[in-house]
Amino acid sequence: MAEFPIVPGKTAMLFFDTLNVYLHPEDPRVRAEIDATGVIGRMAKMDKACREAGIAVFYGQADHRSDGRDFASLVVDRGHGGRPGQPPIRTSFGHGVVAGTTGADVIPEIAPQAGDYVVKKHRWSTFYQTHLELSLRTAGIDTIMIAGGSIEVGVAATAYSAHDRDFSLIILRDVCTSRDPAVTALYMDKVFPIFARVMTADEAISIIQR
Repeated sequence: MAEFPIVPGKTAMLFFDTLNVYLHPEDPRVRAEIDATGVIGRMAKMDKACREAGIAVFYGQADHRSDGRDFASLVVDRGHGGRPGQPPIRTSFGHGVVAGTTGADVIPEIAPQAGDYVVKKHRWSTFYQTHLELSLRTAGIDTIMIAGGSIEVGVAATAYSAHDRDFSLIILRDVCTSRDPAVTALYMDKVFPIFARVMTADEAISIIQR
């Protein structure tokens, strides 16, 4: 048995923004790129293993008004679509996930089931002004496994927030997404190991306490 096994009763599986708009996008080229990574299959494998072990499953789900009035426009260098060398811009709601749309739904491969926790969030961190911490504490959870994307946005924001609240963390390297391989390498090899354990889905499944 591993020195630090995954204890089902004290561990939560958090799927971050595993939504249709991101993982089943309308653009066929982008969708083919995502399908080619196999990440959805690994999400489903992790979901199944957690349920079989009795690990609580949580979802961080982006949730915005259709009129964008809960979105804050900020001044940034690039945003999601800018390029190096361009002047600063104001962020816009154009890429926002609108509550009640199909795009905002969790992908069917890991759809929420009865008893799961769906955390509607309005900012990058799943902890910010949500019931996530309360639900984790009342369930007796001290360790969070995180999967989803994108790594440099909500996964990182949620991981930092979890660390500041004294939760142990497991970041599932091959179950997280970013369209930039350099970003993945930076966070998984240099950043996350400072305050979390980083492992693959198979490695995590192998140390779940039975």
